[in-house]
Amino acid sequence: MRNEAQILVIDDEEAMRDSCQQTLLRDGNKVEVAEDGTIGLTMLEKESFDVVILDLKMPGLSGMEVLKKIKEKDPEIVVVVITGYATIESAVEAMKSGAYDFVPKPFTPDSLRVIVGRALEKRKLSLENILLRAELKEKLGRPLIIGQSASMQKVEESVRQGAASDSSVLISGEAGTGKELVARVIHSQGNRRDKPFVVVDCGGLAEELFESELFGRVRSSSAGAAETKYGRLEVANGGTVFLDEVADISMNTQGKLLRVLQEKQFTRVGSPQVIRADVRIIAATSRNLPKCVEQQTFREDLFYDLSVVPIVLPPLRERKEDIPLLAVYFLAKYNKEREKSVTGIADSAMKLLTEYDWPGNVREFENVVERAVVLAKGGSIESDDLWYYELDTGRKGS
Repeated sequence: MRNEAQILVIDDEEAMRDSCQQTLLRDGNKVEVAEDGTIGLTMLEKESFDVVILDLKMPGLSGMEVLKKIKEKDPEIVVVVITGYATIESAVEAMKSGAYDFVPKPFTPDSLRVIVGRALEKRKLSLENILLRAELKEKLGRPLIIGQSASMQKVEESVRQGAASDSSVLISGEAGTGKELVARVIHSQGNRRDKPFVVVDCGGLAEELFESELFGRVRSSSAGAAETKYGRLEVANGGTVFLDEVADISMNTQGKLLRVLQEKQFTRVGSPQVIRADVRIIAATSRNLPKCVEQQTFREDLFYDLSVVPIVLPPLRERKEDIPLLAVYFLAKYNKEREKSVTGIADSAMKLLTEYDWPGNVREFENVVERAVVLAKGGSIESDDLWYYELDTGRKGS
């Protein structure tokens, strides 16, 4: 959820509009008002709202008609119906048409705050259910940054600086160096830690599908979209979006991402409606982005906006003094996960581990230790337990 909720009040009575607006503004919300249903629907076309407070009895389009049009357009918008003509029948009809709750006029400011608070919580849960929180946190059990080398101490300092700010972060490094892990650490130590951390694979989809994934798409029979799709930016509102392999984004989409960074807003595919983007962007790449800028495959302005806080992760071969520390950590981890009791690593095995160049970096190293824990025949990992990898011995696994 956004820290600043977006609320629209649709009511033909000026006094009621002003009263609702002033009450909800005092709670730190952004509140817009519309004097009739037609104006309200026009505003909803142009801007995204979390909650709509809707009068049922209005001239022109009735509140019930407006409610149905709102839910047809975006079923996830939470609508609270208010009216001075409260009847059981109208309440039931409104609820059947998708209203979240129903309150009669007159009502006190406190009762309005309570119902809007519940409505915002409903909106929050709806968005979180689109991308399950369990999916967003599945990797949070992985270790924090491990290393005592000078290069990793520099990384840790950069991570602290990144976590202390809300600026964009660009993490560079070879595959397997732990870029997503670093992004998660920055998020978990920042002021958005209680909000979603959403991963976007920038290279896994064609341009049109990727934009739909990132920005969302409106329901459209002509475009073949059966229902409104909520993009990762909208689901992550208030939290962090991690753009993995950002160099793979097309030039066209790069321009749209730049708008998110500079104007804090975007539109869904197929819709002119502006949606505010309260997200923190952390991007990662295994490519040389300055070189991509020179080759005109990556926008220079986007590069500068993404790299406010740059972090470069060194390959494991350049920080081999960290290997024993990593080995101890992964040994303990996989003893627990695999219910093993391997107590140590023989000197001969450690020599192989430290002499190998690890082209797959920490990811490859972790896999080797896990395999060795599973295969170990005794109480410690021996060089023969590393049979699967050639390492520096020149021998192939059998």
